[in-house]
Amino acid sequence: MELRIDESYRTGDFAALAYAFAPVGLVITENRVIRDCNNAFAEMFGYSPDELRDQVFAMLYPSDEEFVNIRDRGIRQLRETNTYWDERIMAHRSGRLFWCRVRGHSFTPEDPLMRAVWSFADLSATRPYIPLTRREREIISHLSDGLTSKEIAQKLEISHRTVEVYRAKLLKKFGVSNTGGLFHSLGGIGSDHVVSRGSG
Repeated sequence: MELRIDESYRTGDFAALAYAFAPVGLVITENRVIRDCNNAFAEMFGYSPDELRDQVFAMLYPSDEEFVNIRDRGIRQLRETNTYWDERIMAHRSGRLFWCRVRGHSFTPEDPLMRAVWSFADLSATRPYIPLTRREREIISHLSDGLTSKEIAQKLEISHRTVEVYRAKLLKKFGVSNTGGLFHSLGGIGSDHVVSRGSG
């Protein structure tokens, strides 16, 4: 690799060097298949770049359901501005779950997921993962989409009262008094950019 580094400095062609050794995870995708990734991205998930190339991105999500649910999030924004970011929970090879900040740029804005580049930053050092039940994840997901308790109840086919009970338990679990505090605890960012497990 030293020869490659020397060659890059001699020719002034740093693109490949910057991609391979960037201190943030970078991944090139085609229809949600990993076509290539840098060292930081592979290490973040416990793999080598060779193990991830041409694999479906689903292998890095906590579940297939969550991989499917997140598919359409951000498509409108990518079409309109070709910029997108969120914070979501991903899965390490070991099964450990962790928060990531994800940013995206599409090479095909008319069909944003056809060809894109993404950056992934591991937030474990600043935001430890707090285990949630599937129903808690669903409630947070719908709250992050701006739904009211009544709307969530309809979507989940449960009673409004049940949603309120879950919401109260979540506030207690995170030690906050309102939904804004809940999202702050999930990352100190607005709900528009929090993608909790099970969100769509």
